[in-house]
Amino acid sequence: MAELSILHVDMDAFYVEVERQDDPSLVGKPVIVGGDSERGVVASASYEARSRGVRSAMSSVVAKNLCPDAVFVRSNFSRYQEISQQVRQILYAVTPQLEPIALDEAFLDVSGAHRLFGGSEEIAWQIRSDVYEGVGLDCSVGVASSKLLAKLASVAAKPKASPDGVKPGVGVFVVHPDLATNFLEAHPVEALWGVGTATLKKLKALGISSVGDLASVPKELLIEELGTSHGNHLSKLSHGIDLREVDSERERKSISHEETFASDIYERAALTSQIVRLSDAVSARAREQGLAGRTIHLKMRRPDMSYVTRSVTLEEAVDTLPEIAGKATELLGELDVEQGVRLLGVGLSRLGLPGPQQLTLAGVEDNDSGWGKLSAAMDGIRQRYGHSAIRPGFPKPQTEDNG
Repeated sequence: MAELSILHVDMDAFYVEVERQDDPSLVGKPVIVGGDSERGVVASASYEARSRGVRSAMSSVVAKNLCPDAVFVRSNFSRYQEISQQVRQILYAVTPQLEPIALDEAFLDVSGAHRLFGGSEEIAWQIRSDVYEGVGLDCSVGVASSKLLAKLASVAAKPKASPDGVKPGVGVFVVHPDLATNFLEAHPVEALWGVGTATLKKLKALGISSVGDLASVPKELLIEELGTSHGNHLSKLSHGIDLREVDSERERKSISHEETFASDIYERAALTSQIVRLSDAVSARAREQGLAGRTIHLKMRRPDMSYVTRSVTLEEAVDTLPEIAGKATELLGELDVEQGVRLLGVGLSRLGLPGPQQLTLAGVEDNDSGWGKLSAAMDGIRQRYGHSAIRPGFPKPQTEDNG
């Protein structure tokens, strides 16, 4: 099965199952990870909740109406990141050709692993077993000749939720070349990358509801309706043409962390405290991956849903909390927050190896005996006791000195 070299590994209801590990009383209950306020959003739902119609990214208000007996659990992303890193180490033991897509999924190219571990399907079953033994969680694995088909295959391998209950998944699903066309064309058109709400509306107007329908439409018509780039893209995907390779450098492009608040924040001091917390998460992940970044990003979303972004690029790559939080706080100073802030995010890009560390939150020169050693100590504590074992203190609001 050498030609079926692409695997897509996807954890099953990842956030929910991590929460159940930490609180076994949640097992068997409809569980929703996310805020339960009027502005809350579903981050993940158990299959019991999904059988009632609850879906990720759904408003928590709608989710409550669909599943009144659901148990809401607030997201614990530091814990999810911890388990995600353990899963990735298991996958890296199979092949270095790994492309993480999110905390709970990744693509693998196992073409170079057949000599050691056998065929692709055998490797897929072994990964599923190793992940369960290593972290105690289930994953579903799709095996195919391309990313597109492997992704669809992992969905086919998952448990299925319906009004009649939850049906166990097959665990591993293989798309054999002679069955690939039928498998692909049977999917609804929205299963393809690039078919969002607006595109789906246009395709429905053309009478297109399945991938098979899309494949029968002349490319010229799709280009006329969707534009050259998008039309070409969807035409190729509908015929199973996906030449993208597994990008093992994808994870190195950027590191970010953001949060949507339960209520809008208007105080600059409170936002600065949030920046410190978000920067701590970003810096910890950067050091965990042995990386530092030169460009620091700040993203802000206002109550009217408009976005504002700012960034600054430094001469040297940085990876510690004061350096990232200090610059992100400076970026915040350029923005008007009187309208309120609904979401705040901090990011780090232009990643590479760590360089000299010179800036701190207070503007004091850093050195090996300062934040470098403190960061290493914090990392050691978190590796042993989890990310939530130690947190940064929030800076006090600055006041004017009137002499």
